[in-house]
Order: sequence, then structure tokens, then C-alpha cells
Amino acid sequence: MGSIRSHRDLKVYQASFSAAAEIFDLSVSFPSDEKYSLTDQIRRSSRSVSANLAEAFRKRRYEKAFVAKLTDAEGEAAETQVWLDFSLHHQYTSQRVHDHLYEKYEIILNQILSMINSSGKWGY
Repeated sequence: MGSIRSHRDLKVYQASFSAAAEIFDLSVSFPSDEKYSLTDQIRRSSRSVSANLAEAFRKRRYEKAFVAKLTDAEGEAAETQVWLDFSLHHQYTSQRVHDHLYEKYEIILNQILSMINSSGKWGY
């Protein structure tokens, strides 16, 4: 793990935080009648990826708990992709923006899966 002292040092955390900030900025333009549905859901799931990664990092001495939190982060990232699909379907976002954010979450998902698959090396 080298110089990783905090969840903030994880590249996957940095990527998920950045993606969630982009989604927040995008969702500001969603229609007001989506405030308590799509807007709320996409903001919550995107932010939850980062939160679950932070929790996983703190639980890394317990491999099963570590993997469980990573699995939660994986689920939230996939959920965010679904909400991105809905935002595209309803034309709240462009194809270009959708594809950009969707690909960010594909990379995040791959990073999370890599951590799950090498969970034993994260303990101390």
C-alpha cells in the first residue's frame, strides 16, 4: 500500500469523489419535479460510493467487513449508472455527458473489483 495513509489517498476514492461532484453539478439542471426522485437518487448513490470506500478503508483489518463495504460501493456505482441512463432517456443530459460519466463509473467499478479480488493485501 506504500504511501496510502487515508481513504483520500486512494485513486478510486479520488475518482468517485470527482465523479459525484460532476453529477451534482449536472443534476442542478434537472427539472424541479425530479427533485425528490431522480435528482435525489443520483446524488445519493454517487456520493455513497465515496462514503463506502472510506468505510471500507477503515475496516480493512477485517477482510470480510472490508469486502462487504467494497461490495456496497460497487452496488452504489452500478446504481449511479442506472440513474445516468434514466437522465439520458429523459433527455436531462446529452449523450456525450452521459457517456463521459458512465465511463468514469466503469473505471471506478473496475478499481473496486480489483480491490475486492486482492482484499487480502489490504489488511494490517
